Amino acid sequence: MSSQFSLLSGETLLHISGPDSLTFLQGQATCDTRQLRAGHALPGAFCTPQGRVICDFLLAQLGEEHFALRMRRDISHQAAATLGRYIVFSRAELEGENQNWQVYGCWGPEAKDALNELAAQPAGVRSGTAADTGLVLVQVDTDSDQFECYVDMSVRPRFGEELARRLETGSESTWRRLQILAGLGRIEAPTMEQFVPQMLNYDLTGHISFNKGCYTGQEVVARLHYRGRPKRRLYLVRFAADAPPPAGTELYTPGTEQSVGNLVNASVEPDGAALALVVATAAGVAGSLRLGSPDGPVLEIGELPYKVENG
Repeated sequence: MSSQFSLLSGETLLHISGPDSLTFLQGQATCDTRQLRAGHALPGAFCTPQGRVICDFLLAQLGEEHFALRMRRDISHQAAATLGRYIVFSRAELEGENQNWQVYGCWGPEAKDALNELAAQPAGVRSGTAADTGLVLVQVDTDSDQFECYVDMSVRPRFGEELARRLETGSESTWRRLQILAGLGRIEAPTMEQFVPQMLNYDLTGHISFNKGCYTGQEVVARLHYRGRPKRRLYLVRFAADAPPPAGTELYTPGTEQSVGNLVNASVEPDGAALALVVATAAGVAGSLRLGSPDGPVLEIGELPYKVENG
């Protein structure tokens, strides 16, 4: 596998700053922001009071009292508007998309060494450098092969050129495929407020702390964890397609008109080989999932890198 990089134009950073930043986020996020350190990033989600996921994110520290929430660009404005309604009484400020900052993905066996040459300190597991270097690195796998780079282009305007001298140019589609293979379901605009966190396996991927205390939607999420089981779970599937089907596409089984799930994320290679993450019932998985209609393409269930108990 070659080592590659890509500008992730589909991702953006929401910035939050001020002395109450982490306290404010603690009351809104599924993760425990007390675990955040300058060298550690946290996956998490924001929910409605009904426990439905508004957005997923990766929380990183960019500087003193300066933090960023990496999320999909197509949901960032609505996510910022939702958080903005709660932040007014905190000593914290939320800044929407900052054009100075861009998100890059780097992957492959040579990625770490290439980034070490560019960073002020070695890249470690879920690690970041100080904001005054204009570069924060976050390792997103366990093998030191996949990194996200948060880059202040006003400080490092030639970052893309610097990467191109060390790594091959890849595509954002390949990066998304790696996320799908890792079983990391991402919220896109059509699926906002559609799923409780456990449907996306967020209880298995480190997005949820069950001992942090209250946050918006916590009662619903905790009740499902301690007193019930999710009726739907996230699965990896394979199929053939010319283009990625849109997020939210309904799933069926033959002989029934009732939807048994939805597509979450998808990626298609040039040869038509498609990978996707879907949320579905255990009965639907057992009954041969079809995409888009009871007679749609057959979805072949793949294996996630973690164990999933059927609901």
